[in-house]
Amino acid sequence: MSQSPEHTHRPLWRDTVAVGLLMTATLKIMANATISPALPALEASFSEEPMAAYLTRFLVSAPSLSVVLVAPFAGLAADRFGRGPLLLAGVILFAVAGSAGSYLPDLNAILASRFLLGIAVALTMTAQVALVGDLFSGSNRSAFMGWQVAAVNFSGFFYIGFAGLLAGTSPRLPFLIYALPLFLVPLLAKIHREERQRGRAQTKTTSDETRLSGSRSWLLPAISVGLLTMVTVMLFFLMPSQLPYFLDLNGFDSATGTAIGLGVLTLTGGAVAILFKRVSDALGVPATFALGFTLMAAGFGALALEAVWPTILAGASLVGAGYGLVQPSFLMLALQIAPASRRGSVSGIVTTAMFLGQVISPLVLTPLILSRGFPVTFIVAATALGLCALAALSALLLPQRLRKRTT
Repeated sequence: MSQSPEHTHRPLWRDTVAVGLLMTATLKIMANATISPALPALEASFSEEPMAAYLTRFLVSAPSLSVVLVAPFAGLAADRFGRGPLLLAGVILFAVAGSAGSYLPDLNAILASRFLLGIAVALTMTAQVALVGDLFSGSNRSAFMGWQVAAVNFSGFFYIGFAGLLAGTSPRLPFLIYALPLFLVPLLAKIHREERQRGRAQTKTTSDETRLSGSRSWLLPAISVGLLTMVTVMLFFLMPSQLPYFLDLNGFDSATGTAIGLGVLTLTGGAVAILFKRVSDALGVPATFALGFTLMAAGFGALALEAVWPTILAGASLVGAGYGLVQPSFLMLALQIAPASRRGSVSGIVTTAMFLGQVISPLVLTPLILSRGFPVTFIVAATALGLCALAALSALLLPQRLRKRTT
């Protein structure tokens, strides 16, 4: 799919297509976190149902399971049928399934709607990432990726804060927030029209593109990027999934402390992500990876030192800053690997990896925390991220050494 010139020179904030895609990216954080403030009251309202405590907690993670199962197939569908139709279908399903919790009669029905919401997220995220690859290139693409991570981080404050206000009136009202993406439909319809016009104008791909797509030479690198993404997200998710227990164990008010810690993490990550274009343009993708992994390793190292507010806040800031560089780097690398006709498939692999990392993080790391404690777990995370930084530096330095040997 050829790149549209109007998306190469216009500032992102003046490009309605870019704004639509940025807002669509925020649905990822809306899907899981928005109903969190309403969970205690929602459990109380269904107290007569068996397993109400378990079902209400599962409402948060249920969409992630659907994403893991559906995203690879959504990627194939994006390549086969086009990104625009998939994006529109995903956003509409997101609004319908997400808001259904405001009126469904019981927890089992709400849980079923949450699984449908996960399918919508899988459709939306894979099509959105592929469209970014189609519509943007070079420095514009890196700028978009940085702004995308920032938009996701900052929108989390809005969604959770707004949900908290609504939950004070009724635990059902926060589900209505999921209907907001319907306002994006006109912008996304424009993307669909542009995609159809390009499809009619472009009658065939180049021979190199066809050969690369058919040879599947992109598949192994894409899977490698997916595995690295999964491990990184798994370690990063120590913060949202385990920070409340870490603070409670060390005598802090876990509710207030978690809000402060995660607030620092997301704000720092969002601010650094805005600078991603400048950093990646100056350093290149391998060095940006190395810097991001190093910052994350330093953050977990700080958390392992002592459970006092200076180290907690420093650790959260460093982890957030590092992830603000690493996450857009994964998406950039995935789009560089993928031939244009396979961007949907590669987007599906990376989307699956991100959500799988979230799902397995507590399953893999909780036993280590229970057996060895938080400091050892943080050191293990820091060590693993440090090794990733060294691997990224090796990928940067090895070509230079090979060039010196041949000269």
